[in-house]
Amino acid sequence: MKITSIECTILVAPNCNPDACDSSQDTVVVKIDTDEGITGIGEADTSPWVVKALIDAPGSHIMSLGIKELLIGQDPTQPQAIWDRLYTFTAMTGRRGAGICAMSAIDMAIWDIYGKATGRPVWHLLGGARHEFITPYASLIPEGRTLNDQRDDFLSKVKWTRDFGFTAAKLQVCIKGPYAHNRLQEGDEGIIELVATCREAAGSQMTLMVDVAYGWSDWKEALRACRSLEKYDLFFLETPLPSDDLEGYARLSDATGIRIAAGEWLQTRFEFADLMDRGHIDVVQPDVGRVGGITETMRVVEMARDRGKIVVPHCWKTGIGIAATAHVAAASPNCRFIEFQPAPVAYSPIRRELVEDELIVENGRIALPRRPGLGIELRQEAVKRFAAAASEFYVKAGYAHGNGKGGPAVSAYSGEKNKTV
Repeated sequence: MKITSIECTILVAPNCNPDACDSSQDTVVVKIDTDEGITGIGEADTSPWVVKALIDAPGSHIMSLGIKELLIGQDPTQPQAIWDRLYTFTAMTGRRGAGICAMSAIDMAIWDIYGKATGRPVWHLLGGARHEFITPYASLIPEGRTLNDQRDDFLSKVKWTRDFGFTAAKLQVCIKGPYAHNRLQEGDEGIIELVATCREAAGSQMTLMVDVAYGWSDWKEALRACRSLEKYDLFFLETPLPSDDLEGYARLSDATGIRIAAGEWLQTRFEFADLMDRGHIDVVQPDVGRVGGITETMRVVEMARDRGKIVVPHCWKTGIGIAATAHVAAASPNCRFIEFQPAPVAYSPIRRELVEDELIVENGRIALPRRPGLGIELRQEAVKRFAAAASEFYVKAGYAHGNGKGGPAVSAYSGEKNKTV
């Protein structure tokens, strides 16, 4: 079997809110075709326009070859070998950042093909299931531009989550710092108030996590808030500090009784080695759409296992990324939960509508996927609708043809790749 083509489709939600801390409002879907008629799909969680440009760009020398040209003709039943090939020959432009995110989408699609070609789910190809089921936590971000509005929305979503049967939930308390949701800026008292309110609504039996989206600038500031949060029995506190502050993470992790979680933005096992060994984090959070796909996520899982660390993969995207994450979790001995944004309470219609046959949560659990590959399909009507919204978004951003900002707009929908907007 050989890879014959790669296409990128950019999708944007029609109701995209640029003030939101919500990357599920857009995505890039990568579709890989083969000479045997088997197609795989994947997605990346970063700027979709950048990923498309990286994949489509030609190479100019041996240290920076084009991703597409490196893939054509390769055997998709050898995903690890393809990953290493891409990493080696795109090293000058792609060894970190968006280049690895692009490889993440490609790697997902290749594993999808491999599973379909062998008639097996991806977790089976990864060495078999280590668990009888997968445990998701409901990842909740509140709407509202005031603290009171967010508190009320949190209460509604926490109660829905509990009544639906989730046994765990993460509160995205992003109300402080550079990435505050809807640009709301509150002090630590606001964070503590929201956590206290949600703990009371959730009850003592539900596992709660908290994400503060890099809300504190130094570890001592974060530690003061942690002292007040410790009584609410949190499973972990996510991304309290900037990603590069490894010394701060180490000091905070060593000083608080709350597990510290991080890693959502990191690429490759090399960055995770530093986060674990120098940053002393307790919970490792690779995102399959950013770290390098399924192949590299499993390498991070193995490193975390050897260090006695818990893995709880990050995934704030569509049903494509959720499916890939579930397969990783099934094959990982140290994975306690996966992130799961419930479609009924999601703001983004891309999260709600993109995927057919999405994984089902029943009684707080997800059964092991049984269909070949990732086990999901795209709703083509949704793809066309969100691709059209992406083209409109591109024009509104000022990148239409003839405006002096770079020539013809990149068509979002791969089926219209020769059309200018």
